[in-house]
Amino acid sequence: MKHKLILTCLAAAAINCALPAKLTAADSSAPKRILFFSKSSGYEHSSIRRGTNGEPSQAEKVLQELGPKNHFEFTFSKDGTIFTAENIQKFDAFFFYTTSDLTTAGNDHNPPMSKEGKAAFLEAIHNGKGFIGTHSAADTFHSPGFDPAHPEENYKNNGDNTDPYVQMIGAEFIVHGAQQPSHMIVADAKFAGASEVPADFKPLEEWYALKNFAPNLHVLLVQDTAGMKGPMYQRPPYPATWARLYGQGRVFYTNMGHREDVWTNPVFQAVLVGGINWAVRNTDADVTPNLDQVTPKASVTRSVN
Repeated sequence: MKHKLILTCLAAAAINCALPAKLTAADSSAPKRILFFSKSSGYEHSSIRRGTNGEPSQAEKVLQELGPKNHFEFTFSKDGTIFTAENIQKFDAFFFYTTSDLTTAGNDHNPPMSKEGKAAFLEAIHNGKGFIGTHSAADTFHSPGFDPAHPEENYKNNGDNTDPYVQMIGAEFIVHGAQQPSHMIVADAKFAGASEVPADFKPLEEWYALKNFAPNLHVLLVQDTAGMKGPMYQRPPYPATWARLYGQGRVFYTNMGHREDVWTNPVFQAVLVGGINWAVRNTDADVTPNLDQVTPKASVTRSVN
């Protein structure tokens, strides 16, 4: 039963909640339907690990609270077979907190997504669906040649050989170091939620070193690498949270979300809700690419010493 478990958070109370100012009349008639998918073909993070009796994970509990307050209706699943052409059309957006190749059963033994399901999902985003990713969504699917046993090779950018999923989300995981505080620099305070990030925001997190940045990223938060410990962080500042267009679809990603306490952090929640609202078209924003302006050396993935 646990492999088939799908929990649904109905936003029945949303009619009494304050809605974003830019909601249209059509948007206000029904909550936006979002599939929160947390299959872990690789490492399963504690934030998405359910209880022994199927109790919701920490992330699911937080989203169950945020859903009714923000006019979102979440469906929670770890079952990759949910990605059929028919089911994909039921959702306005897809929220991934996942790891590794989702077309394999992997470590959690939950049913995998079919290769056809992956293709249909990516096509749906390209055609206008929304996508939200937290933390290890960037450690989901990898470009050819990625090998955890030989991490030095993984620092190379892949260019046109980048995996289609990575092309959609906008970047790819390389490696991470020890958890540590790191300063998040706000690149666009006008984007919903980003204005809630204080100038000294420096949470304790597991920070990802990333590569294969899409050129049309609209960077919202920058990873300030100054003072970070670990060879993977000895590089120029690079994007940590962004919004971008993928065809007609809207893609939002933040590298935060490893730690369970981050999920209850009001700043993280503000950034997340702002990103979700934009991805599901509850709000609009100027997402003109700014990668070269705010992180001009993002493609430099090796030591700058």
